[in-house]
Amino acid sequence: MTLLAILATTFGTISGLANVPQWIKIFKRKSAGDISIITYSFLFLGAIVWIFYGFELNDFPIIITNIFGALNIGIVIIGWIKYGRKPNKLETD
Repeated sequence: MTLLAILATTFGTISGLANVPQWIKIFKRKSAGDISIITYSFLFLGAIVWIFYGFELNDFPIIITNIFGALNIGIVIIGWIKYGRKPNKLETD
């Protein structure tokens, strides 16, 4: 592995872990109403596409960094499913 591949894997993995504080906050507060599920859905789908692309290229840095990203984005989505959906105002009246 080249130095650039090692750096890409290291910093890509760190970037993939960037959502850890978000999902910790969701599960501590038991609230995710302020999370944009559309944004996280697109990020998750993008990470999945990049994982497949990494397999096509047989490129370890692309695969591993996007697996970390997809897992952490997925945890945010799970937190939104559990705590983020608010009942429709019309249903509560």
